[in-house]
Amino acid sequence: MLVKTFGCALFGIEAIQVTIEVNIDRGINFYLVGLPDNAVKESQQRIQAAIINLGYYYPHKKIVINMAPADIRKEGSAYDLPIAIGIMAASEQVSTDLLEQFVIMGELSLDGTLKPIKGALPIAIKAKQEGFRGLIVPKANAREAAVVEGLDVYGVETIHDVVSILNGELLNQPVTVDMAESWQDVSFEFDFSDVKGQENIKRALEIAAAGGHNVILIGPPGSGKTMLAKRMPTILPPLTMAEALETTKIHSVAGLIGRNATLVRTRPFRSPHHTISDAGLVGGGTYPQPGEISLAHNGVLFLDELPEFKRTVLEVMRQPMEDRIVTISRAKMTVDFPASFMLVAAMNPCPCGYYNHPDKECTCKPGMVQQYLNRISGPLMDRIDLHVEVVPVAYKDLSDKQRGESSAAVRERVVKARKIQEKRYAQYPAIHANAQMTSQLIQKYCELDEDCRTILKNAMNRLGLSARAYDRILKVSRTIADLDGSENIQSGHLAEAINYRSLDRDNWGS
Repeated sequence: MLVKTFGCALFGIEAIQVTIEVNIDRGINFYLVGLPDNAVKESQQRIQAAIINLGYYYPHKKIVINMAPADIRKEGSAYDLPIAIGIMAASEQVSTDLLEQFVIMGELSLDGTLKPIKGALPIAIKAKQEGFRGLIVPKANAREAAVVEGLDVYGVETIHDVVSILNGELLNQPVTVDMAESWQDVSFEFDFSDVKGQENIKRALEIAAAGGHNVILIGPPGSGKTMLAKRMPTILPPLTMAEALETTKIHSVAGLIGRNATLVRTRPFRSPHHTISDAGLVGGGTYPQPGEISLAHNGVLFLDELPEFKRTVLEVMRQPMEDRIVTISRAKMTVDFPASFMLVAAMNPCPCGYYNHPDKECTCKPGMVQQYLNRISGPLMDRIDLHVEVVPVAYKDLSDKQRGESSAAVRERVVKARKIQEKRYAQYPAIHANAQMTSQLIQKYCELDEDCRTILKNAMNRLGLSARAYDRILKVSRTIADLDGSENIQSGHLAEAINYRSLDRDNWGS
């Protein structure tokens, strides 16, 4: 008897429908075809044990299973359940009336219970697009998949639950999720009010958040660079529903969604160690998986001790930072992963860490400061808008019991500035913030009056600023003006932006 069940294969962060054809005939053998990997091939032992241990009949006949389309690699153990149900249906233990209405995915244990799978959300979205009535997944993945409206999602614990659904007994009810939850009511572990002093650094991070600018913090050990960076997501605008869906899809494919979780509600904060590989950062592998820059999509990628990262690792970030997407090409496939992130980097100013320290003397030999800085290439530094020098907090600030401004208050100003930018760039779908402005948009929206042009000219000459700093200063000036509610860039906005180009000055580190 021939029976068809339906599943999905993951391709990047999207899903592709897979038809699993099961045919049982006279003979004794088990054939599994359709480009399965080892995990799929091993499913025979898991399926046989699970079916028998739950008291069902496993047919010892000639079983042929084809997974179509046959030219797409099928990997992982999530095909256990649709194959098992196909075998049971072909042996007339399960009704076939409802099989064509459901996508079924799940990993089996030997006792017939189901374990969570990766990519439940992309699979649910694909099932809805293909017109299926419902989706059957392990109970731990049900709430994640149930955010897709118009799809009946059943969370099951054993094969017995699946059989009852397909036989029309309806012992299980579809899982529902209330999507009216407020995205603003999200609690954070950290808050800007915990930070003592450092008002100028908080201001710089507020500007970076308001315009989506990349930022680098330069300062001695213990000055609070990491502490400040960890609080960056608390002042970013709340995720929109579209951003939350896309972020959740990436984390789902990577297997980072917790049990019984729904959408990712807070902006990601990823902080990889400096020993990370190229593939670990940008993604890759034989069957490409998202890397840290994609896991930081719509959030913050924090690179601590930036010069300690391998040069090749940092260089592979350049194209994704510009295009906000990373393309991973292999001999048999090409996969695109989103990579629209804010880069926050931190570094010591020199090998000993105390160059420009107000109290401690730098012990580095002449030229070592510039040599240390040169570990970061010019093209990468060119993509960082704000260079902020961090100094240690004075004792009087540390001992002050008064709490600083909260993240909520800062976020309110950031959201207002972002709304101004949304309105400004409404006719440019690919542009969402000032940091993404092209040269043409800079000329259009960053016009300077005579006083501002004079200030910028003098700064370029006196401070020895490089040509690459010019556009960055204008972008940051536009963001400062937006925070100030000003339609035009004023001299004060420009002067503040110039202060955030420390590393471009020709005398820095000399």
